[in-house]
Amino acid sequence: MPDALQLERLLHRAEVVLCRLEAWLPPAPSLPEWQSAIAWRWRRSANNGYLHAVRRPHLIRLADLDCIDEQKARVLANTRQFVAGKPANNVLLTGARGSGKSSLVKAMLHEFCGRGLRLIEVDKEDLVDLPDIVDLIAGRKERFILFCDDLSFSAGESSYKALKSALDGSLAAAPENVLIYATSNRRHLIPEYFSENLESHRVGDEIHPGEATEEKISLSERFGLWISFYPFDQEDYLRIVGHWLKSFGVSGHNSEAVEREALNWAIARGSRSGRVAWQFAKDWAARQGQRKRK
Repeated sequence: MPDALQLERLLHRAEVVLCRLEAWLPPAPSLPEWQSAIAWRWRRSANNGYLHAVRRPHLIRLADLDCIDEQKARVLANTRQFVAGKPANNVLLTGARGSGKSSLVKAMLHEFCGRGLRLIEVDKEDLVDLPDIVDLIAGRKERFILFCDDLSFSAGESSYKALKSALDGSLAAAPENVLIYATSNRRHLIPEYFSENLESHRVGDEIHPGEATEEKISLSERFGLWISFYPFDQEDYLRIVGHWLKSFGVSGHNSEAVEREALNWAIARGSRSGRVAWQFAKDWAARQGQRKRK
């Protein structure tokens, strides 16, 4: 009998301690208000992850993306299939910096948000939460693109394994309303080293890469669609500058003086990219007294 009384007191004390601990724990995240936004960011608070609504998403029109017509056509076709409920591929956009990779993904949201497309941005550090994100949106009527921007992994980093499983390799089938679009300056996402080529071996007339190389290539291969972007030449760069200056209402946007200033701007930054063209156009328009582009 004394033992039973002692056990009851111990259980009571344990219950009191647990109640105090619960008061310090963060509340469980509430479910998103899906009608309140078309774009979301995955965020973490303490040990919980949640979707944070982006109230003012950066929407870009397809017409504003110049000199990447082939890339636009391929991503547009894939996204149109996805929104229509047809088979579509995960997409990896790689290549030159500032060439429109991220802008093209944002343009897809602008193009198809009225047909149920939604965008969720996921940072590289949060890729381990991909199963939780997928569980949250699986079965909904909307179509979701999980967007990983500027994706790359350093040597020895293991979070890429979560991405590999989400793309193709998990026991659970991927929901039909979810795709992953990622951008990177590296095609294989993980740095490769010359020493790894020494692992390659020859079998007859075939060359077989080493295990380390195979492991790195296997991640990018799980994206069904690879889209490559290339540096712009001078003509394309000036064409993009002219497009943005025209959108700002700047007169004489194709004059020799403007082109000379635009080229000097690019030389100072060591790049003739779409991003650099946009930055020059904003600066030039402001100096000409133009108001912000609508």
